[in-house]
Amino acid sequence: MAVLTAHHLTKVFPGGIRAVDDFSLEVAEGELLVLVGPSGCGKTTVLRMIAGLETPTTGTITIGGRKVDRLPPKDRDLAMVFQHHALYPHMTVARNMGFGLKMRRVDGVEIDRRVREAAELLGIGDLLRRRPGELSGGQRQRVALGRAMVRKPRVFLFDEPLSNLDAELRHQMRAEIRRLHEQLGTATVYVTHDQTEAMTLGGRIAVMRAGRLQQTASAMTLYDRPANRFVAGFVGSPAMNFLEGQIRRTADTFAFDEGSFSLSLPKAWSGVIKPYAGKPILMGLRPEHLDPTGAADTPCIAAKVEAVETLGHETHVLLSTSRHTLVCRTGPTYSLRVGDQIQPAIAIGRLHFFDPSTGDALEES
Repeated sequence: MAVLTAHHLTKVFPGGIRAVDDFSLEVAEGELLVLVGPSGCGKTTVLRMIAGLETPTTGTITIGGRKVDRLPPKDRDLAMVFQHHALYPHMTVARNMGFGLKMRRVDGVEIDRRVREAAELLGIGDLLRRRPGELSGGQRQRVALGRAMVRKPRVFLFDEPLSNLDAELRHQMRAEIRRLHEQLGTATVYVTHDQTEAMTLGGRIAVMRAGRLQQTASAMTLYDRPANRFVAGFVGSPAMNFLEGQIRRTADTFAFDEGSFSLSLPKAWSGVIKPYAGKPILMGLRPEHLDPTGAADTPCIAAKVEAVETLGHETHVLLSTSRHTLVCRTGPTYSLRVGDQIQPAIAIGRLHFFDPSTGDALEES
């Protein structure tokens, strides 16, 4: 059952700036949904509309079956964790965590019980008497989480809460947020621009671009079956390679002609590719599906090594054909030098194709 529903939300700011365009989404009981996209795509505006900090131009929002899009934030039964902790510097950790409950005139004994319960879950039970200035960045973020937890809302909203932390602490806090979500089971919407964060956190991930929802799916579905070129290029690091070419008929199937090489396609592509015969098309290939070692029984292309990036656990190799620049991912021990002429092998069963006009993905039959 959906706890949170956003139905055809649109937000137009003064001057005709359309920040969100016809956005619809449902979040189920106990679900952690990640809203991801590049800066300026409208994801934070969506979150602020759900929270009641922005009023939708059109559309409706329901929480627990109750329409809330015209209610003030305090009446929506949700709690929000921001990018900036916004803690009161003169208050102790305990008072910061319980302040919202105090403003709602919750009994002091109940406030103390909830604060201590949340502090124990977060591992900050020994910090309750400290002030924010005496805490590390990770500890302050835990206090902000605790302040939201004591509310016991129907919905949690997270607005890039880890973006101010260093890489190691972000990794640690991601694990902490996953653990807390599994324990609390509260419906959660988590906004981030970091696709790695999205892939590791979300049960479902909603990808936005220019105010519009592009695709909502699991991390692996987004990676293996992107709905369009934008999702394919945004999800994954390094990004998917894209090659422009044309579809040519062969004796018994079709081939992708890049100009410097031609690639015979599996018959499973014939049905969807046929209308593009003699026309331009866009082919996509993940870096790990391009093997610089080559193989005698695998389709290969001619390429020149332009750069080699050694990352320890893997190596990224920048290649050029006569028309395109490609990235392939290989193991840490494979040795290549700039200027080498190689014939990387293509994993023919892992190709993606996109309509060059609409960007929509084509699905093999």
